[in-house]
Amino acid sequence: MSGRTGKPGMSPEEKSALLASLRGSAAPPRRKSAAPARPGGEYAHLTDFTSLPNYQRLQMQHGVSEMLQVANPFFQAHDGCPADTSSMDGVELINFASYNYLGLNGHPEVVEAAAKAMALYGTSASASRVVGGDRPIHHELEAELADFYGAEDALVFVSGYSTNVATICELMGPKDLILHDALMHNSAIMGAEYSGAARRAFAHNDPDALEDILLQCRGDYQRVLILIEGLYSMDGDIPDLARFTQIKQRHDAWLMVDEAHGLGVLGRTGRGLAEHCGLDPTLVDIWMGTMSKTLAGCGGFIAGQGALIDLLKYNASGFVYSVGLAPPLAAASLAALRILLREPERVARLQENGALFLKLANEAGLDTGSSAGMAVVPVIVGDSMRAVKLVERLRMRGFCALPILYPAVPEKTARLRFFISSTHSPEQLAAAVAATAEELKALEEAGFGVSSALSAMS
Repeated sequence: MSGRTGKPGMSPEEKSALLASLRGSAAPPRRKSAAPARPGGEYAHLTDFTSLPNYQRLQMQHGVSEMLQVANPFFQAHDGCPADTSSMDGVELINFASYNYLGLNGHPEVVEAAAKAMALYGTSASASRVVGGDRPIHHELEAELADFYGAEDALVFVSGYSTNVATICELMGPKDLILHDALMHNSAIMGAEYSGAARRAFAHNDPDALEDILLQCRGDYQRVLILIEGLYSMDGDIPDLARFTQIKQRHDAWLMVDEAHGLGVLGRTGRGLAEHCGLDPTLVDIWMGTMSKTLAGCGGFIAGQGALIDLLKYNASGFVYSVGLAPPLAAASLAALRILLREPERVARLQENGALFLKLANEAGLDTGSSAGMAVVPVIVGDSMRAVKLVERLRMRGFCALPILYPAVPEKTARLRFFISSTHSPEQLAAAVAATAEELKALEEAGFGVSSALSAMS
């Protein structure tokens, strides 16, 4: 796996500038742009995309990787359908980088359902459903998702990200308050910001911290929305739903649960956080989920009261002004949902595999944080470059797992994130843990990391 991008190596001047910038004494080095010089006035230099701070930060990261000879782990191509194994550059790897939790992506029934929908409806909805019309497959999927969550109705969106943004923006405004878990997904946080409502974070998975805020300021706002996840995608831990529902009832607030990673993973039959916690799902006002994980498709959905769905159907910008979900994707997700309901043993195998991986990782001395071992298990490394190097070493040993780095997580909690599936074998899980522990120990003993490597090069 090459980390090169076809660019020439760093010049001595660029290397010196990079070292200085990492010590905070200079701007990061700028690569020469292939674009011609832009004539103009006083602000012409600001029309150069390379002047953007985020671009300069990205170039700094690339420069550090190049100096440390660490390959870029991102945007690597899979040769086929990723499952418990995946072929990359013609080499089969044991795969821990996909959300294919129940092995339904590529399932013959799912593929057949998508193919039939494609033959009947084509590849696209071709317009917004508001003006271009629905397809029966949309209604079938929405009805079965609503039933899955014990809700009155549901609505599917073309994107999981826009599901959160559009829904939160439609419901909340300047006179309202949004309280979200500190580790809430970016899509929900962006929705909160765009809504114009006041926004405050509370400590991760801490109902008491949430209630403290409400006791201080509930009376200052009209509506209050509480945002939590069913299964947190970075840490793999689970909230105490009973506590959150009690708090939202005491303070007359709405509770919205993002079930992107919980659907098909939590609960005896995979019905998510409410089943896992033994609660009536109607205690939650808004269920949000995606079809891109367990349901082997794409897009997102909201399930809840009929009035909520009617409101979103006619007003939510991410639905009204966006093309409808492609019929083949709707059909694929509906088929996957039906298999999930028919074969709960897939959920049981997934939970067994997650528990085994967590147990083995802890016995090997790996830091798995607060993971519940359901499907998402981080291995916290601490140093971003060490995490990336660990990915490279694991790939050389036949494993595919990807890093999560700053700013997605704080620098000191850089990690590899292992997605477990029902199709992994115990032998695959044990081999992955053993290899990870061995390679991480070797990197730690060598002192490999950003600060130590750059010190040696300066």
